[in-house]
Amino acid sequence: MDLVYQYTKRRCDFGRQPLFCEQGPEMCDSIPLTATEHKLYILRNPVHQATQNTPCFSQHDINTIRAEYSTTGANHAEGGWPKDVNILDPEATQRYRRKIEKDDNYIHCIMALSPGMDHYVHQNNAIDMYRTYYAEMASVAPRERNSVRTVNVYREPSKQPVSSVCWQPEGGHRFAVTYVDVDFNRNPRRGIKAAIWDIENANHPEMNLTPPCTLLDLQFSPREINVMAGGLMNGQVGFWDRRVGPKYVGVCPPHVAHRDLVRNVLFINSKSGMEFFSSGSDGACKWWDMRNLEDYTDEMIMDVVKSSFDVQSMATANGVSSLEYEPTIPTRFMVGTENGLVICGNRKGKTPMEKLPAKIEAHNGPVHSLERNPGFLKNFLTVGDWTARVWSEDCRESAIIFSPPLRHRLTAGTWSPTRLSLMVMTQWNGMVTLWDLLRRQHEPVITMQVCEEPLLRVRLQEAGSLAAIGSQKGNIYMVELSQMLTQSDKNDKPLLTSIFERESKRERILEARLREIRLKQRQAEEGSPVPSTTDMDAAIGDRDLAEATAEYLGVVKKELAAM
Repeated sequence: MDLVYQYTKRRCDFGRQPLFCEQGPEMCDSIPLTATEHKLYILRNPVHQATQNTPCFSQHDINTIRAEYSTTGANHAEGGWPKDVNILDPEATQRYRRKIEKDDNYIHCIMALSPGMDHYVHQNNAIDMYRTYYAEMASVAPRERNSVRTVNVYREPSKQPVSSVCWQPEGGHRFAVTYVDVDFNRNPRRGIKAAIWDIENANHPEMNLTPPCTLLDLQFSPREINVMAGGLMNGQVGFWDRRVGPKYVGVCPPHVAHRDLVRNVLFINSKSGMEFFSSGSDGACKWWDMRNLEDYTDEMIMDVVKSSFDVQSMATANGVSSLEYEPTIPTRFMVGTENGLVICGNRKGKTPMEKLPAKIEAHNGPVHSLERNPGFLKNFLTVGDWTARVWSEDCRESAIIFSPPLRHRLTAGTWSPTRLSLMVMTQWNGMVTLWDLLRRQHEPVITMQVCEEPLLRVRLQEAGSLAAIGSQKGNIYMVELSQMLTQSDKNDKPLLTSIFERESKRERILEARLREIRLKQRQAEEGSPVPSTTDMDAAIGDRDLAEATAEYLGVVKKELAAM
């Protein structure tokens, strides 16, 4: 069947042949300026007008003559023979072979070519070119690119800002949310709201809780998945049981409650799973037992004293903005204060110095988030004043890893429970950023615009694949992380250990150098002679710094070569 396409166009439609030549400008007409019209002339901004022009084309197709090709070959079974030798006579060919084999050049040629021919013969015998090798090996999974996507949105009709988000433990499919919207006098504007959502149903909450006043924080018990503890705005703490109903089961009396609002509540490691502690703006941490809320079991004031003889006072206590507790270290905890301090606490301490052994000047403003790394308990993350910083308990002068000051304020941050090097941050402009310390330390690996309103809270599920992000308009955005951002490789933990150790060593060297400089300056101001430091000590310090720098550059080159 012939495929023919005919396109017809008249010759007159093609246009005339253009003839170009070089010619100077010609004055066609000259119109003088009219003064009256010039006064009416108004200069305005340029105006862009869209136009459409469709050019005309001509098309012509012809069928070329097809060339026929054939593949042929020749079987060269017999070598070249001289003209005087009859190849059909076996005796003649045998005599000629014996004559050539006695020649010295023939022997040297055979000895030179035999090793290569022997190699190819053995190779041909060892490998069957028609066999499919390595068919029993499993195919390697394709490398997945990092991705983040929003899978669901849980909307609150009254559009109250989200104050806390907490997942149900043991891989639960529920999460609890508290909403807070109060005026200057701390009176609720649109009612009191706290809810428990099921991730499979985004239409309406599974249960609406009814607290006695505005609820600021709500946490699930790690042992009893139906029991929750919360902190109220009037300073009281209470607990709820999902099996009983939406109303609270118990609330502490006002005379033993906090003096100000309770921002954070966390459960501690206990056999009963009914003990928790709380903190607030009054600067006190109190431990409670749900079985008897008539009085707190212990109290600690966050007043960092200078000596063990000083007395802690509520008047000079630091208001707590964030709280951190690790169950594997039952007697220790950490708090982030409103003035940018991170204070380490110990419940077994006898004196004030033993109860609050260390403080770290982390940020210039309030510490919005404070969380230990789940795999490296000495390292913890803080978020505040437009930056996120990773600290080590061995280095208290400065952070070992920190992000550059961002354009928009960071509101919350958390570690991934499954991938130890991943941090999830939320920003005031509605963006969520994911930082992976094993891939990049100067910028996030993924930045995603979740919504237009500010994001306030973020909490990851225990499996590490889902993140619940709360916004200022009361929406909970369920974000799903890809597999590459959820799972850890077998080499991730040793690599992250080396990063933390290298950065900690670098900070210790810099701290020692700064202490030496400050000591020299203080001695110079007082007029006393500067303490002599030997050249050997200075050389040792310089050598440690050079070794740390060389080790860091070596690791960077190795990672770049592996990529």
